[in-house]
Amino acid sequence: MAGHSATEPAAPIALRELLVELGDLKRVRSSGREGSIAQRLFAQGWSALTGGGSPETVALDITAKALAASRLCDLDAAFLNAAGLDEAQTASVLVAGLEAVAEPLDAGLRERLQACLRQPAVLPAGPVPGFVAALAQQPRAGVTCPGKPRILLEPPENHAEHCLVVAVYGVLLSPFYRADPTTVFLAAMAHHFHNAAMPDAGFTGEMLLGDHLWPIVARCSDWALDDLEPPLRETVRAARLVLPDDATAEGRAFHAADSIDRVLQIAQHLRAASLTMETVLDDMELVHAGPVKAFQDRVLTDMRIP
Repeated sequence: MAGHSATEPAAPIALRELLVELGDLKRVRSSGREGSIAQRLFAQGWSALTGGGSPETVALDITAKALAASRLCDLDAAFLNAAGLDEAQTASVLVAGLEAVAEPLDAGLRERLQACLRQPAVLPAGPVPGFVAALAQQPRAGVTCPGKPRILLEPPENHAEHCLVVAVYGVLLSPFYRADPTTVFLAAMAHHFHNAAMPDAGFTGEMLLGDHLWPIVARCSDWALDDLEPPLRETVRAARLVLPDDATAEGRAFHAADSIDRVLQIAQHLRAASLTMETVLDDMELVHAGPVKAFQDRVLTDMRIP
């Protein structure tokens, strides 16, 4: 099984840059829309699930939307339709967004995700469970280690954003581990259920709770599960069985996604802090080609900027 032998790669390096880019969905916001794209996709996913949507369909739909948004941001189907594009034109734009980043994906998965955007499923909009808003309001702990002060990096991500990104990563990583992407998606969407009620004090706080930790986590998780009606509740409960270890392909895909997101979240802060003006002006062409670029360059030179 890929990623489980000590002599085999534990993760697919080809996906690294895409996963870095998708992590920024936690930080992209738009006027008139509450929260980041990741936070809103988390709510959309749970609404579709409570409305009776097939978990497999929801997993692929949300993942496809996340991939398209990695380049298009909030130029999504709702906006494009409102701006006058018909269904075919909208689908063409969204597929182009996905294809701009999808080259390193497993070929079969890529085709299924493209199909989700070309012929989008009509997903029912069910009630948004109470834990969704609670997780969106619950900040992540930052960097903690027992016996040491916490390192806080502002602004913090929230648990809804983390769960969504881990769920999307998990779907994309699943072919490598030969895991069922639907199970990985549901497990990731539900893996911080306890933090809907439990403030996040990180590894430090967990260790200080001692023997009280797991009973509290179980009790708080059950409160979130109780927001779901059967049979969805039991489907999610079953998916969560892969969370404790890496004994299954789905457990490996989940834990790979979770650890990658946790570390990339910190790397994003470090990347921003080390950004250079050379990168901004030369590599990213902040003052980009156009009819006034020569004039703009002279203005910056004469103003001694940067």
